[in-house]
Amino acid sequence: MRLPSRVTVVDVAPRDGLQNEHAKITTAQKVMLVNLLSEAGIPVIEAGAFVSAKWVPQMADTAEVLADLNRRPGTRYPVLVPNLRGLERALAAGSKDIAVLAAASETFSRRNVNQSIDESLATIAAICERATQAGVRVRGYLSTCFGCPYEGDVAVGRVGQLARALLELGVFEVAVSDTIGVAHPAQIWRVLDEVTKHVALPQIALHLHDTRGTALSNVLAGLQAGVTTYDASCGGLGGCPYAPGASGNLATEDLVYMLNGLGIETGIDLDRLLAASTFASTRIDHPLPSRFFQASRAVRR
Repeated sequence: MRLPSRVTVVDVAPRDGLQNEHAKITTAQKVMLVNLLSEAGIPVIEAGAFVSAKWVPQMADTAEVLADLNRRPGTRYPVLVPNLRGLERALAAGSKDIAVLAAASETFSRRNVNQSIDESLATIAAICERATQAGVRVRGYLSTCFGCPYEGDVAVGRVGQLARALLELGVFEVAVSDTIGVAHPAQIWRVLDEVTKHVALPQIALHLHDTRGTALSNVLAGLQAGVTTYDASCGGLGGCPYAPGASGNLATEDLVYMLNGLGIETGIDLDRLLAASTFASTRIDHPLPSRFFQASRAVRR
């Protein structure tokens, strides 16, 4: 197999991982988690979201989190923004990297952002225009690329067209997302084959959930296809509130362990990463799903 020599890992635990947690997590604890991930060498850490505190209360203190971080040189700390108001809050907090969200299925788009796909693209266009003026980079998430919890199968042609639309609006990268964890390797190849007709490989990332235990096999399929950026969440934290039954994201330490075994560079210290997951495990009210984390604790016993 010809595999990439280096991969960029985006840890989404402080946002996507924590947003659906019921346990109270303080600002100081969120700051500690981000700092621990920085110390582990994670190059991109999604630090929070400027969304409605009514609907996502766990993200209400994102501005305070950003203000208190020990920023590591060379590390990026993007935040999710759903609209222009969120963008202005992000700019006021000093954000230099943001992320926006679109979906490949109409029902999920309406449930997630309360807009049709076309309406959401118009919102993203306005965000990208304002962000460009402010010198802020914009990443685009494209949800439900491999299946929708409400509509089922999603046409691969639609995924490719929407990925291209996001690039044309001004995002620098599209995270092709398996929101409900239904993808398998053959589907990864099929979707990427279509998306790469519209978007260059360096501008594609994969955002995978491990609901059915296929996330790592899907990473291997993505590596074989040439994708070099992967989203993950320390400890496997996460799960979408608008995707019933979707369990956690791909665990960052599971991903790094496999990449290390394949001889692929990430710049991440696995022991320090494990320290971040261990800290997170003490602040939530359920076990972490990460296999590597579970194995490490079993060995220590």
